[in-house]
Amino acid sequence: MSESTHRRTGSPATPKPDDAERRATAARIVGALIDALDATLSCRRSALELSVLTLASGGHLLLEDVPGIGKTTLARALARAIRGSVARIQFTPDMLPSDVTGVSIFNQQLQEFTFHRGPLFAQIVLADEINRANPKTQAAMLEAMEERRVTVDGTTYELPRPFIVIATQNPVEMEGTYPLPEAQLDRFMCRLSLGYPDQQTEARMLMAPSGRDPLAPLKPVCSARDLAAITATAARIHVAPAVASYAVALLNATRTSTRTRLGASPRAGLALLAMSRMRALVNGQAAVYAGDVRAMAPHVLTHRVVFSDPSVASGPLERQQETLELILSDVPAPHRA
Repeated sequence: MSESTHRRTGSPATPKPDDAERRATAARIVGALIDALDATLSCRRSALELSVLTLASGGHLLLEDVPGIGKTTLARALARAIRGSVARIQFTPDMLPSDVTGVSIFNQQLQEFTFHRGPLFAQIVLADEINRANPKTQAAMLEAMEERRVTVDGTTYELPRPFIVIATQNPVEMEGTYPLPEAQLDRFMCRLSLGYPDQQTEARMLMAPSGRDPLAPLKPVCSARDLAAITATAARIHVAPAVASYAVALLNATRTSTRTRLGASPRAGLALLAMSRMRALVNGQAAVYAGDVRAMAPHVLTHRVVFSDPSVASGPLERQQETLELILSDVPAPHRA
């Protein structure tokens, strides 16, 4: 991660030694996750960093790109690197909510209904082509992603912790798809486009032995419990009032700009600070700086904003981020408190 170019703002209280030790341990694990993925996959390191920061922050990740880029491979790699229960859902238009949440089946011997859990009851859920799910199934996913629980036949079932959804969607093939509503997009902490590999990387991919599992060398780096501990450690990182006010100013800029029809929600602000805290953790900081917030803003806010220009709203992620950058560039960074 690059160092912040903004002035450091706010003075955190003197951290306890055990807090510093926990932060160092968490940063080491997150760094090891990024290095393990970088050694295995042919993706841009910046994309891997954002993916790991999202999962370590306890957020859901949306991977959007053209076919064949490696979205599903990255999702599988993230699940393998984090030792936990994993389930994969290949969404189709005819899929029912019960196909993902589970179903109650009448037990003849017991003379009662028994609930059979669906794939959502895993700690890491790979949701392939999520925009092919019909609105009813998307609504079931919405409850699971936000509430970390599902309701079947009037009974509520808690999902395991951590519960993380890594979803993929193809922005090119729109036939037979149901665009994700704003409410569901808002549940994803980060939306990411992998992009094409550089020519040297692609040449190495072509020369690799065919039929070989690219994830075979990847070993688990941490457990799901470790990931939950990292999330809790990052949540304790100090945020000065001036930095929080700067985050609010960025959010407000998306709401008042003529370039947008719908700005970022308060939930987006919580996600922005969560990602900023995790970035600060990885950089060995005891506090969040304005530069952390500004660096994470395009990745956290772009998919939560509805742009006024139809060509931007329906365009690629890169163009939407460029437009958002124009909006955010008018917000001055705070000076040292």
